[in-house]
Amino acid sequence: MSLFPRLTKADSRLALVVDEDCWTYAELASAACEHIDRLRGEGIEPGARVAVWAHPSATTVAAMIGNLAAAMTTIPLNPKLGSAEAAHIFHDASPRIVFSAEGFEPAHPAPGIASMQGAYSRGQGSVPPIDSDRCAGLILYTSGTTGPPKGAVLSRANLAANLDSLIEAWAWSDRDTVVHSLPLIHAHGLVLGLFGSLRVGGALHYLPKFDPTAIERALRDPRHDQTLLFAVPTMYHRLSEAAEDDAALCEALGKPRLLVSGSAGLSLREHEHIQALTGRGVHERYGLTETLINCGVPASHAPMPGYVGPPLPGVELKLVDEERNELDAHDDETIGEVAVRSAAVFCGYLNREEATAEVLDDDGWFYTGDLATRTAQGAIRILGRRSTDLIKTGGYRVGAGEIEACLLDHPSVREAAVAGLPDDDLGQRIEAFIVLRSGYEGDAQALVAFVAERLSAHKRPRAIHFLDELPRTAMGKVQKKRLY
Repeated sequence: MSLFPRLTKADSRLALVVDEDCWTYAELASAACEHIDRLRGEGIEPGARVAVWAHPSATTVAAMIGNLAAAMTTIPLNPKLGSAEAAHIFHDASPRIVFSAEGFEPAHPAPGIASMQGAYSRGQGSVPPIDSDRCAGLILYTSGTTGPPKGAVLSRANLAANLDSLIEAWAWSDRDTVVHSLPLIHAHGLVLGLFGSLRVGGALHYLPKFDPTAIERALRDPRHDQTLLFAVPTMYHRLSEAAEDDAALCEALGKPRLLVSGSAGLSLREHEHIQALTGRGVHERYGLTETLINCGVPASHAPMPGYVGPPLPGVELKLVDEERNELDAHDDETIGEVAVRSAAVFCGYLNREEATAEVLDDDGWFYTGDLATRTAQGAIRILGRRSTDLIKTGGYRVGAGEIEACLLDHPSVREAAVAGLPDDDLGQRIEAFIVLRSGYEGDAQALVAFVAERLSAHKRPRAIHFLDELPRTAMGKVQKKRLY
């Protein structure tokens, strides 16, 4: 079966809404075919890497579909990338060409790489079948905890396998419209929200900027038969706050067939708050860029606050100790590292064979670095990272090492340590602990601006603490837990 069956026999059914811009399957297929023709006109051969600035527009979507249909490998680029991040990705992935939607001018164009704008007509067309094979479909860059981001290579077979598991678990059908406001650069927003909707033949109602009022309107849209809301804990927190004084929003949030949360754990307090306001609970899921989604509370099951549900159909999951020996405990007390094996597990990190071998063994098990317990019924409770250097803030996964390296580039900084502290709104907030060079005075505002200029805005520290020294072990390792 083609990755997106309805696009191969496209019709007038609604496929995509971006704000008020509506596209049918036939129109989207026609635009994707125009993109394929443009790639061919540029002499781009199948198998090439094509970067796409993921500006929220229908032409961006058409480009990503066209790339898949033309057997290209798409590298989604965050429009808010800092200069250092963009330079690293362009150097690491070496795309043949970079695509951007008409009217979008990236802040950091790729020197030496051909670029093309995109504006497509609303014709009537059909996309050639997209094989669900081992051809590389996406390279998604993860936040590195000890260095620059790594490119996770996902095949078209990986995408199809994971989406089919979710379709089964969530009883996802062509009657469903997904409503979300998540970036089209991550597994949650791009693979689940966009590709999942297209695979089932349903629709995506995409809101480029998160806003509770816009969410309410989308959930009430009479064109949608039934809806699913995809969001992260930060969004649910803000929705529940707004709903306290907005009866209409409360009612709208009670309409979706499923409320789905991911990227970080939703607090028990937030679960209870949303349930009390809307009469609906939130179904959580768990995944990583390298494995896509591993667990999810099924649609047939009541929400499970504190748990991400059982493994999805087709996903094997085990808990292991520090030596990677399997733990056969189902007591919800024994803590182990999550390891998964499925047809959705990635092909490896681009140009990083050693890094791939560290997390993916010869038997196909991927070791996540996440700690969890498991109940007698098989439900998984995620407790956090084995390392303290991965920060989940506002739905983003941020590597502390990348921010530390940036801060150390500032002339006033002698030592830097970055940590994620609990935050009711963001999940975790980024805070930095700084030892200054001799002769410098601390300027927290300047350091925050320095990071925001070079990295994505969401990676900036929310607070700067100036210390005389960082607590270290005898081996010189910073003891981050002693910082807060």
